[in-house]
Amino acid sequence: MRHGDEIDTPRGPARVDVDLPGSEPTTLLVLGHGAGGSVDAPDLVALRGAAVAAGVTVARVTQPYRVAGRRAPAPAGQLDEAWVAVVTALLDRWPSTRTLVVGGRSSGARVACRTAGTVGASAVVALAFPLHPPGRPERSRAAELRTGLPTLVLNGDRDPFGIPAPGPGVRVEVRPGERHDLRVDPAGTAELVLDWLRGHGWAA
Repeated sequence: MRHGDEIDTPRGPARVDVDLPGSEPTTLLVLGHGAGGSVDAPDLVALRGAAVAAGVTVARVTQPYRVAGRRAPAPAGQLDEAWVAVVTALLDRWPSTRTLVVGGRSSGARVACRTAGTVGASAVVALAFPLHPPGRPERSRAAELRTGLPTLVLNGDRDPFGIPAPGPGVRVEVRPGERHDLRVDPAGTAELVLDWLRGHGWAA
């Protein structure tokens, strides 16, 4: 079952598209979009479908700046503030949720990493994590991945934003032939995430 609505945040209304599984869910997976993209990106849609089929509630969050029709992203602090407000509201809706997994693609993955501890997440899924701006490897964002939580990173081997290195609690899956958009094999990307969720007991 799918439904969408808006949730008020300190940065304006965010849109939330929620897909509920047929069985009683115990895991909530909240996903954010890339900087200029949408929650209908192929990898997010594929992951939504696979996770719902495995008994997970999936909420895809559209940031307030995108709801307002802007493509240029808001500053990081504003993105984080809006995200925390949305995730908090979603947890209030489903108080029986035992496991919260946050994630997203690119900019959305960064937001999820930065706020995972604040919202009480159990884990993070980072699709196409932008390790650095293209051609600027010295501006690494690797520190954002060190959340202290189990974290799964999936990046293409041709991603101009770089590929993070694995570390304590951080598993990295490199997708062959993929660039930053992860459009070549979204179903395969989703299956890797689902296997990881199952391995932790968070999906059927």
